[in-house]
Amino acid sequence: MAGTDVPSVKDVAAHAGVSLGTVSNVLNRPELVARPTRERVLASIATLGFVRNESARQLRAGGSRLLAYVVPDTANPVFADVGAGVQEVADRAELAVFLCNSGEESRRQATYLSLLEQQRVEGVLLTPVGEVDEPLVSLARRGTPVVLVDRAGGPGICSVTVDDVAGGELAVSHLLDSGHTRIAFVGGPGQWRVADRLAGARRGLLHAGADPDSLLRVDTRGADVAAGRRAGERLAGLSGSGRPTAVLCANDMVALGLLQQVTRLGLRVPDDLAVAGYEDIELAAVAAVPLTSVARPRQLLGRTAAELLLAETRDRAGHEHSQVVLAPELVVRASTGRRPADVVA
Repeated sequence: MAGTDVPSVKDVAAHAGVSLGTVSNVLNRPELVARPTRERVLASIATLGFVRNESARQLRAGGSRLLAYVVPDTANPVFADVGAGVQEVADRAELAVFLCNSGEESRRQATYLSLLEQQRVEGVLLTPVGEVDEPLVSLARRGTPVVLVDRAGGPGICSVTVDDVAGGELAVSHLLDSGHTRIAFVGGPGQWRVADRLAGARRGLLHAGADPDSLLRVDTRGADVAAGRRAGERLAGLSGSGRPTAVLCANDMVALGLLQQVTRLGLRVPDDLAVAGYEDIELAAVAAVPLTSVARPRQLLGRTAAELLLAETRDRAGHEHSQVVLAPELVVRASTGRRPADVVA
């Protein structure tokens, strides 16, 4: 072997004094090789710096040791937490996780799905952009297992999601129980999971005997801290009875921006304005006024989705698709901790 050549399986076999088949067994089925021989081959691999050609192995075996997780926004801490749950399951199965960022663009998502199919990944976890369309269902039919993460699927595909309608109702019921009657919902109509959270907020009002249409809507273009600041400025500018005494934000980043802005403009939280968020990200608990939030079991979401995917890869013929719905939980903190000033205890 020349000094600049990449060592091959043949080189390892020659160095260890064994057959090519023995090296192959050490790499793929080590339990078949006697320990002294196995250790000799491994020592040769280390000495020569041999790295197996994984692409060639995949072509022979018809698959890979890769899972893929396609997310809409890698900057969103929600998907980092879900990804941690996926990674936990993958590590136990000795699989790698390939993370793809669709950037909330359906064309980029389609490109990733095509490339992942060509790479023969073990399976794909997907938080889809927009609706679940035919190309996605066709990918599963062609033999690449797919599990939808945080999006409900149909009978032909597995999915794991959280009941965000129940979450929205939990938050608004808490605000109503705290004495609030003028409640606003802050979030853009096109943002992630907003429709279900809004529906839950309206259901909370309805179940309490209040008019669902009394919910003040404050639409935002973004789903970040800056969008929350802009919404907070709008709310702080309202006067008297026109201003709500409580707000449910569609996510924590918006809630944190709103909380920051209304405080800067002189409103007291929660005395003048109670603020609740959604997701219960790590920053919620350490805000200047710790934020009440609806907690979604994000790591459990990722673990459950990955476990469903692995179950399908191991028994594709007998696998039965499941649609799992997880429950949210309300975490009450200081941002909604006291009754509004206009309510008599």
